[in-house]
Amino acid sequence: MLEERPLTDWLPITRKELEMRGWDEVDVILISGDAYVDHPAFGSAVIGRIIEDEGLRVAIVPQPNWQDDLRDFKKMGRPRLFFGVTSGCMDSMVNHYTAAKRKRSTDSYTPGGQAGFRPDYATKVYTQILKQLYPDVPVLIGGIEASLRRVTHYDYWADQLFPNILTMSGADLLVYGMGELPLRELLRLLKKGVPFSSLTTIPQTALLRPREAKLPVVKAWSTLELNSHEKCLRDKRDYAANFKHVEQESNKVQARRLTQAVGEDMLIINPPYPPMTEEQIDASFDLPYTRLPHPKYKNRGSILAFEMIQFSVNMHRGCFGGCSFCTISAHQGKFIASRSEESILKEVDLVTQMPGFKGYISDLGGPSANMYRMKGKVQEICDRCVSPSCIHPVICSNLDTSHKPMTELYRKVDAHPKIKKAFVGSGIRYDLLVDSYNKNNDGSLEEYMEQLVTRHVCGRLKVAPEHTSDNTLRIMRKPSFKHFHEFKARYERINRKHGLNQPLIPYFISSHPGSQAEDMANLAAETKDMGFKLEQVQDFTPTPMTVATVIYYSGLHPYTLQPVYAAKTPKERKAQHLFFFWHKRENHGLIRDQLKKLGREDLVEKLLSDKKKFAKQEIIKAKARKDRGKRKF
Repeated sequence: MLEERPLTDWLPITRKELEMRGWDEVDVILISGDAYVDHPAFGSAVIGRIIEDEGLRVAIVPQPNWQDDLRDFKKMGRPRLFFGVTSGCMDSMVNHYTAAKRKRSTDSYTPGGQAGFRPDYATKVYTQILKQLYPDVPVLIGGIEASLRRVTHYDYWADQLFPNILTMSGADLLVYGMGELPLRELLRLLKKGVPFSSLTTIPQTALLRPREAKLPVVKAWSTLELNSHEKCLRDKRDYAANFKHVEQESNKVQARRLTQAVGEDMLIINPPYPPMTEEQIDASFDLPYTRLPHPKYKNRGSILAFEMIQFSVNMHRGCFGGCSFCTISAHQGKFIASRSEESILKEVDLVTQMPGFKGYISDLGGPSANMYRMKGKVQEICDRCVSPSCIHPVICSNLDTSHKPMTELYRKVDAHPKIKKAFVGSGIRYDLLVDSYNKNNDGSLEEYMEQLVTRHVCGRLKVAPEHTSDNTLRIMRKPSFKHFHEFKARYERINRKHGLNQPLIPYFISSHPGSQAEDMANLAAETKDMGFKLEQVQDFTPTPMTVATVIYYSGLHPYTLQPVYAAKTPKERKAQHLFFFWHKRENHGLIRDQLKKLGREDLVEKLLSDKKKFAKQEIIKAKARKDRGKRKF
């Protein structure tokens, strides 16, 4: 049950709530594809609370009906400053469709899990409606859908290249990445009376200008022009070549401004802000969230995304892994922005006071759980770096990978009198926890593993080696699978030491660019040898703004412009995914046929035979070989 507290503790989402505050107009209206949950894990709540913190009036219109007379878009009236639009915490197409392009039947960000409460390409649809209803009111777009579609991008669901989302939607300005810093600057300028149309030099924003117009002058910025949208349409090589620059400039401390011609316009992408300081990120997490869904949803069922994170605490943002299939660094950046211990422990205390809390923190982590406080030893070296990953192909010698700050923080959380257990539920980078890959010699790896295994694993630990093929792993920007063997040995040794039985659950991806059907057959055989029946598996889904998606569409690696194989047809993708499920008898015939086509009959027995029967057959074969050897003499 929701805590009984005044309705005015939430940001207003109905006209009645405006009247309760005595407001006849608001400064900003936010339109969101998600239900309104007033929690720092939900973007609309963060943006709304920042606007409120800047002394402005804000209202939210969550999941407006776009198929009726559009009354939801009109109910709050005309905002004084602008509309803000986001599709929600996910790209709407990822939210709606599986990797096989099948429509999902549920939506985790809607009460009761009901699907159908937001449109496909939600940012575009919402913006176009607002421009139709209020053509003179500026529209600012943001969130992950807008952020990752800020330049010419491949859309898997339409199977075509789209221009930037400003061109598609008609929005006036785009904030990309984590929006706190650009939003605060934008609001301060508007409060000073600067016209919205003059907001052309705010870092971490993108806008369109007539192609022949001069670029706004910022002395500190240099500019790099990308291949035009039209060139990308004509030549996949030009599209692929763009991505290297987009990724590098998104992850540099001192980045260049990017421009791209599109039709009669010029897209301008201003450089990002430097990573948030501890004080800045604390300020965002310390805003007065109720940490609960709006009471309006009380009788509509639970919001699964909230249920999953309501008793969790996010310690940091960003990820320096740079995995080829992942959008975290494209949106949050590769540099880690860590909260202070004081802010984290304050939130832990708030969680213990929430209704329904029973003593268990579900996740004490971040995008990659064990990167808290990790950063460059010499900042000047990081300032010059253009690498998209700090740990591939090797761990950077300038990266401080000590796990001591995390271990100490875990212990402080454990010491809270109302905490029975604080689990680490978000992804662990296992490669940072093996001596063969992480050469850190301060003793923190073993200490962290002991703390993690004995106090913070909820029954089983999930990690993501993603593949077993070294060739595929290089394209993924992941370490060799041999390091996973070492991690598994260390993890099981510590479990045995403490008399624990906590299975290790590995994640894998099929049909990732570079992965061949034979690689999947080898993956199945090797993981079966290790005692795994795989359950956490997925087929690669091409999403905007990733290396893997560029390869999938263009057939070229954006950094080398050399060809890379990618399984694209449903038949090819199904053939790869099938190997995850060698243990299902209904798949045996298909797998046997696949192995014969690949010339890998040697794996038929290994994969499809009963283990005891297979071992017995191997003994018989070995005895026969021995007998044949005797007969020769």
